Amino acid sequence: VPAAWQRPYLNVFKHFRVEEWKRSAKEGDVVALKDARLKATVYRIRGSVPASNYLQLPRTGTQSLGLAGRYLYLLFRPMPRKHFVVHLDIATEEKQVVRVSFSNLFKEFKFTSTWLQFPFVCGGAEGSASDVAARTSGHDLMGAAPADVRWTCLVLDLLSILSLYLNRRYSHLKSVKLCSNLLVKNLCTSDLVFDPGVTFSEAQHADLARRGLAPMPREMAFPVPKGESWHNLYNYIRFPPEGSKLPCDSIRKNCSGPAADSEDPSCRLTQPVMLTKAVRDRLSLIHQITSPKTVSAPW
Repeated sequence: VPAAWQRPYLNVFKHFRVEEWKRSAKEGDVVALKDARLKATVYRIRGSVPASNYLQLPRTGTQSLGLAGRYLYLLFRPMPRKHFVVHLDIATEEKQVVRVSFSNLFKEFKFTSTWLQFPFVCGGAEGSASDVAARTSGHDLMGAAPADVRWTCLVLDLLSILSLYLNRRYSHLKSVKLCSNLLVKNLCTSDLVFDPGVTFSEAQHADLARRGLAPMPREMAFPVPKGESWHNLYNYIRFPPEGSKLPCDSIRKNCSGPAADSEDPSCRLTQPVMLTKAVRDRLSLIHQITSPKTVSAPW
């Protein structure tokens, strides 16, 4: 359970004063700039070699963020026609550190007992050339981000990721490394699921709290012009998808917001593809050999 100072959510960039670079580190081409669309300061991380161009929290590997919120929110936009990489180091209750990496460079899901690597599929705006191509082919387009790639709210359920893939119990987020090429507005952690598509008054009227949902805090929100819909302008990705019973092989856009019915037939094209039986069998073996009752492997 997060400490009081981390509830109901923690604005990571604000709390650790990223702009001062005392408790965070940057390497290569990392600059703060004003984004005209978001009307906010964002960090642009770019460069041909991701390992040489990054923003990292905390400053050194010997330190730990110690953030215990179940959900990590990453507000970011991959750069058009580019690749990016993100690394998360997550501590388990078994005193192990698991690295979770995702990138549109990765072609397939890979894993060991201490490392999970997920391909990230950058979908284009609805109706765009890349979106039409994906729907026509019946497959999402892997690789570099499309020209019309959107700002995205990525919600990672760290507890479920460790439990589903490695049979481990989540303790806290140790570190984050954001590598080129991307723009990032913020990072936040929370035990709450925030729905960006509703206002505070709508949430109260619909009593979303009873369903475990809350409206997006203002400092985490993307601007929505009057008469527009949040989900028509931005992407919302929750991973693993809500209600997922089996591991998924990539991180990609679900066609709906957090409260939508995942059984809607019109959504099936963009639902994450389930792992093959061979990969599930290998995961089952990992579960057995890394069970806290039998092994506590060192990092």
